[in-house]
Amino acid sequence: MTTTTAPPTAPRADERVAGGGLLRRFLIRPEIGALIGAIVVFIFFASQSAVFRSVPGFANWLDPASTLGIMAIAVALLMIGGEFDLSAGVLTGTTGLITAILATQYGWNVWLALAVSLAAALLVGFLNGYLVVRTGLPSFIITLGTFLGLQGLNLGVTKAITGTVQVGGLQNADGFSGAHWVFASSVVVGDTHFKVSIVWWIVLAALATYVLLRTRFGNWVFAAGGDPVAARNVGVPAARTKILLFMTVSAAAWLVGSMSVLRLTSVQANAGFGQELIYIVAAVIGGCLLTGGYGSAVGAALGALIFGMTAQGIVYLGWDADWFKLFLGAMLLLAVFANRAVRSYAEQSRR
Repeated sequence: MTTTTAPPTAPRADERVAGGGLLRRFLIRPEIGALIGAIVVFIFFASQSAVFRSVPGFANWLDPASTLGIMAIAVALLMIGGEFDLSAGVLTGTTGLITAILATQYGWNVWLALAVSLAAALLVGFLNGYLVVRTGLPSFIITLGTFLGLQGLNLGVTKAITGTVQVGGLQNADGFSGAHWVFASSVVVGDTHFKVSIVWWIVLAALATYVLLRTRFGNWVFAAGGDPVAARNVGVPAARTKILLFMTVSAAAWLVGSMSVLRLTSVQANAGFGQELIYIVAAVIGGCLLTGGYGSAVGAALGALIFGMTAQGIVYLGWDADWFKLFLGAMLLLAVFANRAVRSYAEQSRR
């Protein structure tokens, strides 16, 4: 008796290198939806407010977009790798508190305090990643536990050391001026001051894009998020990749926390609380899938830009700021539906 063997199923092509027409290749780019959304939002607010489209207006809405964008880029990388980090927001407050407490309460040089807070952030990221890959539990659960633990530590330790829930006076510490110049100064263009965080944001977006699209590690990130089992079978160090991605998010949290504390010269114990969901929403608007394996750093940066323009545009138009939350919900749903439609179109046109 003769038996026939079915031909092996061809592996699904990666959207980054898949062929097809120019229109299809354009539409399946993860950041296209966010780019269109950013253009629409800009046109709307610029047509309604002369201040919004002025150079000082640009500086005002690029500022909040930059710090959000730095975190959204790191969170996007982690989401492409198939994981979440709910502790990212509160960790920005933790790092700022460590820096401020060491510099103001114990007389440390600001640069040394920053180094210790960076080490603490990387340790948190490593533990998050290690527990996720070691236990196999969802990163949602692991990082939720970290979120709650850090929140309690921030409040408890700050009150125990200072007697209050706020640490201030960082401007009087040794090394403050140099650290402030690096992390919280302004770049003057004409008569307008642009925060240096905008430069950090652009540079990190370019670096993350290069890593994702031009390096072996970038291939590992997509593989680990798309199909971890298959990735391991072909030699991709999925566990190590995920741990490094968690540490990347923690490093970004340290950077944003350092920018905030050096700009304000003080920090509240509840700083960063609730921001983690905003980071995830910005990444989703930028094209990241909740299932992993798809997304871009540029898209996350554009998602943050949409947030910055909308938050400041609402102020310029004199609207109630509560409408911003409605916008976030609407944008999240539209982004999810758009991403699903684009992926369906890409799959159908490939057949």
